[in-house]
Amino acid sequence: MLTVSGQIQKTNVGDTAQFDLAMLDALGRIEFETNTIWTDGPVTFTGVPLSALLDTLGVTSGTLKATAVNDYIIEIPVADVEPDAPIIAHHMNGEQMARRDKGPLWIVYPYDRDEKYQTEVTYSRSIWQLDRIEAVK
Repeated sequence: MLTVSGQIQKTNVGDTAQFDLAMLDALGRIEFETNTIWTDGPVTFTGVPLSALLDTLGVTSGTLKATAVNDYIIEIPVADVEPDAPIIAHHMNGEQMARRDKGPLWIVYPYDRDEKYQTEVTYSRSIWQLDRIEAVK
């Protein structure tokens, strides 16, 4: 479901860390409701905090290059990752996300919680159909 490579301290397949849904959930599942610019009305997202993934892999600095199934790439500075935002969502409104529904993974923020999450930068980092992350210095 998700492959992480680059400057990571822990690996499980060659020089990468690969995660299925159960492995992601084991990192700590959280849930929040928020409106997005891509959906109608409030949506409940469930997933793992990106910070928990980084902690598990020993990533403390640098930049994350997140890549979607269609090879779309965004960058997130590790310094901008907060303890509970963003999350790598895998469920939307209680249903596991399929590709046609922006899945299997979508980096989402609690957009309604704070105006700082309602910026073009944050929206541009909200990559869906996520399947790869590379940690670079």
